[in-house]
Amino acid sequence: VQLVVESGGGLVQPGGSLRLSCVASETIFTLNAVGWYRQAPGKERELVAAISPAGTTNYADSVKGRFTIARVNSKNTVYLQMNNLKPEDTAVYYCNAQFKGMGVRYYWGQGTQVTVSS
Repeated sequence: VQLVVESGGGLVQPGGSLRLSCVASETIFTLNAVGWYRQAPGKERELVAAISPAGTTNYADSVKGRFTIARVNSKNTVYLQMNNLKPEDTAVYYCNAQFKGMGVRYYWGQGTQVTVSS
């Protein structure tokens, strides 16, 4: 069973925007700490942005000023708003999440493809 589900990927031109969503597959699970990662072909998976349960955020240097991670607790959703996208942002984006009351383990989603190309 996939506990974490991502959506929102797609094909976009350079300079464009996309918004990714990360949700729990079952409403009984509440997202806690969440990170967005990405993996490009031939490269290691890297942390893009993370948000704590209290809303504290941090970003990879390569996306600062362009990407924003945010949580809407009423929707049990964490978003990654990506603006001014560049070809080098092309990758599969993964959500990695903890759930309240389920200890310190993080769970991966299946990933969503983001392609930035003209």
